[in-house]
Amino acid sequence: MKRLATWVFYGIGAIAIVYLALYAYAVFTGRDLQPGDPIHIFRKPDAPSYSAVSTSLRA
Repeated sequence: MKRLATWVFYGIGAIAIVYLALYAYAVFTGRDLQPGDPIHIFRKPDAPSYSAVSTSLRA
């Protein structure tokens, strides 16, 4: 039981280190966000508009 607890402790520590590494990667490579900046969502100009469908699919 003691050995299992040790491995669980090591596993949680490894997950924490991976999480911190991913957080550091996101912080150092991400775009700097400022309050009030608009969020730009890019969409293909020739993509169909599904919200403009005027016909109902119900029979």
